[in-house]
Amino acid sequence: MLHLTARQGIPLYQQIYEQLRQGILDGALPEGSCLTSTRRLAAELQVGRNTVENAYAQLAIEGYVTPVPGSGFVINKVQYDIHPHAPDTRQQTTPLLTPADTPGECRYDFHYGNMEAALFPYRAWRRVSATVFADPDARDANPDAMHAYEDVKGSPALRREIMRYLYKSRGVRCTTEQVVICSGIQGGLSLLTRMIYPEHQRVAMEEPGYAGARVVFQRAGIQICPIPVQEDGMDTAALSASPARVAHIAPSHQFPTGAIMPIRKRKDILLWARECDGLIIEDDFNSEFRYNGKPIPSLQSIDADGRTIYMGTFSKALSPGLRVGYMVLPHRLLTAFDDAHAGFQCTVPLFDQMILARFMADGHWERHIRRMCQINKKKHDTLMQAIAARFGNRVRVHGCNAGVHVLLEFTCGEKEADLIRQAAEHGVKVYPASSGWLDRRGYAGNCLLLGYGMVPECDIADAVGLLHRAWFVQGGGGVEPGSE
Repeated sequence: MLHLTARQGIPLYQQIYEQLRQGILDGALPEGSCLTSTRRLAAELQVGRNTVENAYAQLAIEGYVTPVPGSGFVINKVQYDIHPHAPDTRQQTTPLLTPADTPGECRYDFHYGNMEAALFPYRAWRRVSATVFADPDARDANPDAMHAYEDVKGSPALRREIMRYLYKSRGVRCTTEQVVICSGIQGGLSLLTRMIYPEHQRVAMEEPGYAGARVVFQRAGIQICPIPVQEDGMDTAALSASPARVAHIAPSHQFPTGAIMPIRKRKDILLWARECDGLIIEDDFNSEFRYNGKPIPSLQSIDADGRTIYMGTFSKALSPGLRVGYMVLPHRLLTAFDDAHAGFQCTVPLFDQMILARFMADGHWERHIRRMCQINKKKHDTLMQAIAARFGNRVRVHGCNAGVHVLLEFTCGEKEADLIRQAAEHGVKVYPASSGWLDRRGYAGNCLLLGYGMVPECDIADAVGLLHRAWFVQGGGGVEPGSE
């Protein structure tokens, strides 16, 4: 029986989701059985039916249940019951997207990763900056700290704020000592390669995947083992068959396909890491942006063995110009990190770290995230509506309902290079998906990336209209084929 309380800050649908999820993991709700109908459960709990539907939808997204027409929601098999054990959280002391060549003026740019400049919280950032430089308390009561070399792991104040935020938003359990500030995801991966090489000379990566990570590993002399991406994420059978003992994955929103890894497969990967004494690098690059249900808990949050290196960034939600990222190391790697980086300093400017720490401590970061989620959801919905209206069944859209990009797969024989050129001729920049493949022979050459982070919502429909004219209208300004 479910029990709901009016606990402040915990929505009713989340309470329903959490209790049902625990029942599935504990076996109280057995595989193959059906959840109570949404109408009946809503009546029993005296809540709105939408509340129950949102909880069930979240369970379905994460792979705990499957909606079956005529039967409702059927509980899936969760093969491995790996219960997380909360570690001691007491304070411890001690080129990737090639721009289209535009022959004419660029009116709209669907670059993935860049942001609309007007959305940066300039006013709050200026106030916080002034406070940090004027208030001794903002400098940990030590004015000299602002003018000294920082620990290689970064500012303790920022690491504390990141620790608190990750536990609240992603379920990540860690101490401040486990958090390392770095110059974006690539900067963090560069630090990692010094730790894992030469013991680990191979890394399994999603195919297609993030080319920015691949180039870091390759430059460090590490061999890439490409593992196919299925509709629900990395192929775990292919991973098990590979010689790699380190896997780089983005389970919550795979790049570029947008695949979401369900709980069953996440536990398969955790079991793989345990059996081969391996490591998992969880790239959680844009976890804040989900537009259908709440963000999915991180892989690190269910890792009882401490084999997951969690990585995140402020680039997608705040600004790529800050070049601030972070990683959370498992306890087993702390000594190795210290040994590999003795004598190093943190590469992120200390002034920026102190401002960001205060920005988070004063609540600006979470307010900014809520605002950006609302804005990006509107952009996402406008883009989806425009694509459906203009392109119809001539494209398949992958990766919607999360992040700040979609992957367009063209179904009528169009080729990437031609599509980029045609779009550029009409003043629109779009970007190739081909960089995601290590082995281009596995790529059909018919996909494009559309990032909507830097396109104002009011311009999206017009931009998609230009793309429709460029791609699907004869002569780029005539009539559609077959309309006469």
